[in-house]
Amino acid sequence: MNSILQQDLNDFENILEKTKQQGVGFLNDIENIPTSNTHTIDPKTALNEVGLGSIDALKEFNERLAPLMVSSSGSRYWGFVTGGSTPASIVGDWLASVYDQNTQAVKAQGGASALIEFETINLLLQLLDLPDTFLGGFVTGATMSNFTSLGVARQWFGKQFGKDFAKNGISETVNILTATPHSSSIKCLSMLGIGSQNYTTVKTIQGNREALDIADLEENIKKLNGKPFILISSAGTVNTADFDDFEAISKLKEQYNFWWHIDAAFGGFAAVSEKHNHLVKGWEGADSITIDCHKWLNVPYESAFYLIKKEHANLQIETFQNSNAPYLGNPLENFNYLNVLPENSRRMRALPAWFSLKAYGKEGFRDIIENSTALALHFGNVLIENDFELLAPIRLNNVCFTLKGEHNQEKVSQFLLALNDTGKVFMTPTVYQNKKGIRASFVNWRTTQNDVKLVIQEMREIRSNI
Repeated sequence: MNSILQQDLNDFENILEKTKQQGVGFLNDIENIPTSNTHTIDPKTALNEVGLGSIDALKEFNERLAPLMVSSSGSRYWGFVTGGSTPASIVGDWLASVYDQNTQAVKAQGGASALIEFETINLLLQLLDLPDTFLGGFVTGATMSNFTSLGVARQWFGKQFGKDFAKNGISETVNILTATPHSSSIKCLSMLGIGSQNYTTVKTIQGNREALDIADLEENIKKLNGKPFILISSAGTVNTADFDDFEAISKLKEQYNFWWHIDAAFGGFAAVSEKHNHLVKGWEGADSITIDCHKWLNVPYESAFYLIKKEHANLQIETFQNSNAPYLGNPLENFNYLNVLPENSRRMRALPAWFSLKAYGKEGFRDIIENSTALALHFGNVLIENDFELLAPIRLNNVCFTLKGEHNQEKVSQFLLALNDTGKVFMTPTVYQNKKGIRASFVNWRTTQNDVKLVIQEMREIRSNI
């Protein structure tokens, strides 16, 4: 064995202890760590010949690279839709690295860790009050979940014409209808060969809404003259957390032939709260659903899962099977994630979610969801009192706002840059209904009213100088 590797093996417990101490120190001080910084490095460093060993590598990391880290898992990182990491999820993530399984099979001599993934999906279905008519699996994020789901949808579409798109390529125009899709869905259309511009935009409901207009959806369906199509709908649009009417879509599904996909990356967790679960009523009728875990489930990046109806299992295998690897066995007889997902190599992503679900249960996540939504409303109310205005109603956990007055539109970018530069909070810019805006997303389990109070103080001070 290499001498440096042998040295690290002999000192393994000490190495892990130092790493643990550093991690605990970061998390214990996360409220004081900036949400953004301007630190930079020269990444063109030389690879040394012998190697430093883990302890000295950790020392160099602390000196050069650690200053790049921001408190993105902290209580005032409100940009994008970024969750934190609960204690239980970190336990699961660390153990996933320690056990280092390539999670694929549910029955194999070489390891059956995918059974943990099956169990975790079952727990998630219970959390979200969805039936076990779905099969699911873990992927890196909403983009790959959308990709997996829409990949199977593409195969379904081909079958309506008696064609196998997975084997022979796309030979028909794939009809896509959607109103306010997330950019990741459009990216997936590009990656799937459908084309990022090849979709029809359905009108949204009038009156400051991002949800699709059911009447216009049906008009667009009729224009297809009976041709099949794929519908991409939203459970929580990124700007205003708006939801399509799933009950109405379910009724349309009884009349028309289409694949129904729901992007519920963060909004799906509305199902956990009795105050908000009406927003997803009827979503169990979908063919596929995308949900992120590293958002509102508060597990470490990267973690998301897809749900696809069991009745489409053959289509999923046709789309993703490893057909030229006989050692994998018959994909219809021996379940293996190799044959139903894009990746052939997969870490045990389900474990952080499993630990979280077991540790905090339905009540724990209900508390997180309802705390987040309550804080969003509180933040919105305080904004109105302080020279800001809401660009849309607060429907769930996202607050879309801007500086009050049309004359202040030119100052929005300057204001947000100055606010983020404080390192006390991080929010993201947006454009909503042709107005420059700012978006704050409440998903982190640590966030409290004290955080809102601190942020408002910073905003007042910056606003007085701009």
